[in-house]
Formats: sequence, structure tokens, C-alpha cells
Amino acid sequence: METSKQENYVLRSNQQERYDKRLILKIVKEVEAGLLRKEAKQIYKLGKSSLDIWMKRYGSEHYHQNLKRRSYTKLQKRTIVTAIEQGRMTIKEAQTAYNIKTEKTIRDWLLCFKEEKVDICIVTQPRMANIKPSDKQALEKALLEAELKIKALNTMIDVAEEQLKIDIRKKSGAKQS
Repeated sequence: METSKQENYVLRSNQQERYDKRLILKIVKEVEAGLLRKEAKQIYKLGKSSLDIWMKRYGSEHYHQNLKRRSYTKLQKRTIVTAIEQGRMTIKEAQTAYNIKTEKTIRDWLLCFKEEKVDICIVTQPRMANIKPSDKQALEKALLEAELKIKALNTMIDVAEEQLKIDIRKKSGAKQS
């Protein structure tokens, strides 16, 4: 780091000390002008979230309006995932249609919702071989109906969580009394 960059600012003597506000504002302006956040963190030896907090707090109105980040509700994510699973659109089409930055984001959602699905029943191939064709069709129909019911219930929970602004699903690892 060049010493001329820090000449007008008071440097921290230890990590518990606060940064000089003039230095914070200078760093924010540099990031707004195009300095990558990763580089700013390295140059000024910043912690993981310090720069993010400063950008939210001290960033210009123009900077905040041009932020590319967008958050999606569970309902929106589920809608996108369902459209992809049903073959109504590809991952690339969903990325373009919903202005999602990367395909990886959508792939992560697909994995997340796939893991969320409940295993309705585990049927091994040998047992299915012994079942009559008419029974197989009935089982397949029941399985399809159960999967649709689960999707509908998950969607209802998402809508309820979004509208009521509460978490309905039990979090993993939660204490049970």
C-alpha cells in the first residue's frame, strides 16, 4: 500500500480501534468509482463485512440505485425451479427472464428444493417386478398425486411465510422440547 494514500488519515493502531471516517468515505468513493471490493479489502486490510456495511451506510444514492444484487422470495425461487423442472424453460432462459446474475444461483436453488422434497416411499426394483401392471399404474398415479400435493403445500407455506412475514418451516437443528 502506498504511504501517500494514508498520509491524511489516522491509521488504526489495533483491530479494536475504529477507522477514520475520512478514510471510510475515501474507500467508499473509490469503490463507487470502480475499485473492486476484493481489492479494496486487500489494500486497506478490511474485515469481511466492514466494506459492505460502509457501502450501505455511506454509498451515494446513485450507487444504491445501480446495485445489481436482487433478492428473491422462496415463492419466486420455487416458481422458477418448478418451471425448469417441468421443462417450460431452461436454466439459461430463466436466468435471462428473471435477470439472475449467474446460472450457478439457479442450480443452487434446484439442489435446495430437490433436497427439500420429502421421500414419499422407497420402492426397490425387485418388489416392483412382482407387482401387476395395473397395480403399478395405480401406484405411479398415487405417487404423482402425492408429489403434486407436496408441491402445492410447499407453495402454500411459501405464500403464507411471505404474506405473514413469519417462518413456518422448522429449521434444521432446532431444539425439541
